[in-house]
Amino acid sequence: MNQPIGVIDSGVGGLTVLHELKRQLPKERFVYLGDTLRCPYGSKEKEEVEQFTWDIVHYLLKFDIKMLVIACNTATAIVLEQLKQTLPIPVIGVIAPGARAAIKATQTNHVAIIGTQNTIDSQAYEKELLSIKPDLETYGVACPKFVPLIEGGTFDRYDAYHIVEDSLIELKEFPTIDTLILGCTHYPIIQSIIEEVVGGQITVLSSALETGFEVSSVLTYHSMQATDDNIDRQDPIILTTGSLHTFHQIKEELFQFKSAQMAHITLT
Repeated sequence: MNQPIGVIDSGVGGLTVLHELKRQLPKERFVYLGDTLRCPYGSKEKEEVEQFTWDIVHYLLKFDIKMLVIACNTATAIVLEQLKQTLPIPVIGVIAPGARAAIKATQTNHVAIIGTQNTIDSQAYEKELLSIKPDLETYGVACPKFVPLIEGGTFDRYDAYHIVEDSLIELKEFPTIDTLILGCTHYPIIQSIIEEVVGGQITVLSSALETGFEVSSVLTYHSMQATDDNIDRQDPIILTTGSLHTFHQIKEELFQFKSAQMAHITLT
């Protein structure tokens, strides 16, 4: 099946997931839509997140996508089950893969999650983690300043360090934590700063790698893998409802999407 895989996020953060999907699945086609105009989702009302997510999903369905990856933790926490029950294609979120990655990594059974206010309030990670390993201790910390920092494009590393340090100060109260989940797909863009702040004794991980494994597994299970080896069609289509400037900046600096097709779109 040579239809593209759809990937959605509230902004540029989902590019971290798209990058890993492209690495693991080089034959697949991808269409990415980042709703930068209405970003961040993490501080919005649940009903707004639902509506915004459905808006971008309906737009991507025009591309005859064969699978949908919700590369947004907030949307995964709030809308994943609705999408799974409604759409006639497989739908994958990023929370379950992130939880599995943390369970593989932890030695102390003490896991922290950082994310948007909505993701932390939903306790979606905690529920997923404890459903697999009930004896885990979990700690959630909302970091509402991170997404605006990242969506702003180029930022001063010194200033970013202090924003991260201030946001994560309460983690110091829990010295037994050995694993930290980046519960927002934007956060890997500042992962090196987060690692510097929390120290080398804590494993910092995102859900991108495990999400790639899950997408690959679902494609195989449903016999949906791409069969066309045409190299010319492998570059992703990257769409945004906001300014292309930040997307251009981040994709050039951090990801190998040099010749991606990029466009601004308007949701109607």
